[in-house]
Amino acid sequence: MPGFSTTAIHAGQEPEQVTGAVTIPIFATTTYAQPELGEHVKYDYTRTINPTREAWETSIAALENGKFGFAFSSGMSAIAAALSLLKPGDHVIAGNDMYGGTYRYFSKVLAPVGIEFSYVDMRDVTRVASAITGKTRLIYAETPTNPMMNLVDLGAIGTLARDREILSAVDNTFATPYLQNPLDFGIDITIHSVTKYLGGHSDVLGGAVVTAQSEIAEQIKFYQNSYGAVPSPFDCWLLLRSVKTLALRMRAHCENAHIIAERLARDPAIKNVYYPGLSSHPQYELARHQMKDFGGMVSVETGSLENAKKFTGALTYFTLGESLGGVESLVCHPVTMTHASVPEERRRELGITPGLVRLSVGIEDIGDLLQDIERALATL
Repeated sequence: MPGFSTTAIHAGQEPEQVTGAVTIPIFATTTYAQPELGEHVKYDYTRTINPTREAWETSIAALENGKFGFAFSSGMSAIAAALSLLKPGDHVIAGNDMYGGTYRYFSKVLAPVGIEFSYVDMRDVTRVASAITGKTRLIYAETPTNPMMNLVDLGAIGTLARDREILSAVDNTFATPYLQNPLDFGIDITIHSVTKYLGGHSDVLGGAVVTAQSEIAEQIKFYQNSYGAVPSPFDCWLLLRSVKTLALRMRAHCENAHIIAERLARDPAIKNVYYPGLSSHPQYELARHQMKDFGGMVSVETGSLENAKKFTGALTYFTLGESLGGVESLVCHPVTMTHASVPEERRRELGITPGLVRLSVGIEDIGDLLQDIERALATL
């Protein structure tokens, strides 16, 4: 079986048949010529299928060790498609620590139409097992979580879900297929916001769903075509370009993040550093077991909103902004940005305080990033 980078460069990206072009063309067409009335052809309408999107879907499926990949216009539309497997009255066990937009979708869109949710600390699989009811149809997790960098034991969740005949889905955005493959641990569905590390250059919006099961794939394909929330051929072309360097970028992200996390952890002005690559992280051994490396995301507790403002305001190479996973470093304030839609009481329970900042560590020269961090620490 080929290695990761070989797969990233070649899966779904054979030379184009007509011209021999090595790079997949952008098939900027909405419709296709039909040979004659009543004769079905593979390509008919781009909402349903497009050659450039097809290549990208083949690529992401291969990278996640799945059989079926589906591209969407955003990470949230990918989540919506996966949750469309449910019906009113179904029960979902979800992680209590997740991206605020996901929580907003679950609580404000799905709950009002009759889908029930239980939010559980998934660091303890026994709590997940205890939350299962006769109506439970799905276990939904992030790992590492956003923004507290907690881990979910993929093998334990996959086994539990299979034993109880429940679907399982994991948002693998923070880790990427380079660092972990949930399907290998028995998870049914992997979800990505490809806007982040898979796109990697802060220039494309998208989502993806991957599965190895044909029954699930058939339903996801139906929802993808029915909703029509698909990316443009150009977006798919950008993603095919980007994943070719995913392994190289992720190695640099991980190396820089580890160095910065260790520096922050040594500073007395910092109250806590959340990074699974630190031996002080309570789930460090689990991270070593199920991840190839520890990722590029670091969350930092500065102690107060005033300190968070000072810290973020002093940074130069870390740009204050939403999103993550680009080659450039970003800093985010979850309380006022990514997790503003999460109720304050829940945020406090999770440790998402006004003093918490989240770093998406880029691939700039580490010396420059460290100087940036030093300037920020000097303000505290």
